[in-house]
Amino acid sequence: MAKEKGTSVIARNRKARHDYLIEATVEAGIVLQGTEVKSLRMGRASLVDGFASISGGEVWLEGVHIPEYSQGTWTNHAARRKRKLLLHRVEIDKLTGKTRESGHTLVPLSLYFKDGRAKVELALAKGKKEYDKRHALRERQDRREAERAMSLRTVR
Repeated sequence: MAKEKGTSVIARNRKARHDYLIEATVEAGIVLQGTEVKSLRMGRASLVDGFASISGGEVWLEGVHIPEYSQGTWTNHAARRKRKLLLHRVEIDKLTGKTRESGHTLVPLSLYFKDGRAKVELALAKGKKEYDKRHALRERQDRREAERAMSLRTVR
């Protein structure tokens, strides 16, 4: 069987970019059970309530929902179990230092397969205030209106 090439996205956390100010991102591998991989290959996962925590010098992904594999037997996995993330020691130390600062957290942005291996894109993020969210929404609307006006002007 030929090896897989390229990336295929399984799930994205769109709400994370709205709720958090993303300061840095890092790619991490995930330790999975067999039925979890099969469920992911079917394109089923949710990152909505997901977050990462650092304990004992290891990074853990929590709250991510990978549903049970439909053809699985008694070896099926728990849908919301803690999953270990694979990072280099230097990366873990950097993330530990940053998350100790007030208001910083680790949020999963996307879950994908890269060359046949499951990866997660983690973001070092700081929570946005409500007025920041409104301000970003207003800027986006203003930019769209300006682009619309410019396109109408060039057409005529």
